[in-house]
Amino acid sequence: MLTATEVEKAKPKKNLYRIFDVLGLYVEIHPEGGKYWRLKYQFHKKERRLALGKYPEISLLEAREKRDLARKLLAQNIDPIDEKKKQKNDAILSAATTFKSVALEWHEQNKEHWSHGYGVETMNRLERDIFPQIGRRPIADISTPELLLVMRRIEKRGAYEVARRMLQICNQIFRFAVVTGRTRYNPAPDLRGALRPVKREHFAAIEIKEIPDFLQALERNEARLFIQTRLAIKFLMLTFVRTGEMIGAKWDEIDFEAKEWVIPAERMKMRRPHIVPLAQQTLAILEEMKKLNGKREWVFASQAQPRQHMSNNTVLNALGRMGYRGQMTGHGFRALAMSTIKEKLGYRHEVVDRQLAHAPANKVDAAYDRARFLDDRRKMMQEWADYLDNALTRSKVIHVDFAAE
Repeated sequence: MLTATEVEKAKPKKNLYRIFDVLGLYVEIHPEGGKYWRLKYQFHKKERRLALGKYPEISLLEAREKRDLARKLLAQNIDPIDEKKKQKNDAILSAATTFKSVALEWHEQNKEHWSHGYGVETMNRLERDIFPQIGRRPIADISTPELLLVMRRIEKRGAYEVARRMLQICNQIFRFAVVTGRTRYNPAPDLRGALRPVKREHFAAIEIKEIPDFLQALERNEARLFIQTRLAIKFLMLTFVRTGEMIGAKWDEIDFEAKEWVIPAERMKMRRPHIVPLAQQTLAILEEMKKLNGKREWVFASQAQPRQHMSNNTVLNALGRMGYRGQMTGHGFRALAMSTIKEKLGYRHEVVDRQLAHAPANKVDAAYDRARFLDDRRKMMQEWADYLDNALTRSKVIHVDFAAE
């Protein structure tokens, strides 16, 4: 029987050799100095050797414990080597079926169907709110109360809408896990009605009558905004695209000759390419932006990090500095354009709606959508730009008249 001292003092030789304990346990000493525990045994009349670990990470006492466990398996007619392989495979499978691993696979499979911004936002939310709580848990073991606790943590900071969206995302991940055989149960639908209701609010937008004052404030620039920020606000007002679509604009999307901006499908919410006819005033802004960013990839490049585009919060922060915090948002320009163009310029709803790139509500709308109303939209976008110019001119005249008094 070996002693711990004998194992410790055993020196390497020119060739590999072994020193034996009892019941098949021995130490294999390699020429380079490594000492490895092995167990020799017979299973179904075949001699086999089981690796038990390296000394000194595994002590003599621990090696004997591993030997005894292996002998118990043999007594149950189980090959210890097969059992070790099974445990290793189970560990690999368990690692591949954690909530995080399944979520990452789901994200990778679906991201090509999303806009870049949505894909990044979804991953950021998972990493912030979900993975720290249940990311390492086997997805098959996650219960309804456990998932509810995760959502309650999000609600606790007042982010009720975020909790609702994350539950929807988790529902998709669990459904993906079910169809790919990683779990049999999706706990997310059971939480329907368990979260606090979210009060729906429209994006803040000024009234039509407030347009002249807003344009005056933008021109006076008492908020001391950078020229690029002011141009971005004007551009957003003229095109009424989503803020994310504007800040992601690239020069290769702009056709100055055709007077069009073609936003590719992967950047659109509805996953279809979208044409934005460009009025003369909009083209003039793009010419100004070309002087600032013409050598860069992005039309509205970040001033701090020119290799990236402008931040999504730039416009919102600028509107706040102008005194319109809580009264106007980047998205609010879409609602403002819709109401003003219909009321003041007399365009049909479906024409404006198509320019907003909304999804067709029904089959009839889808038929209209195929027509795209492109000629009407070209005319409309120029009239909208002219309307804004006239609104600014009228406000200047009124301002001068008041000053004269």
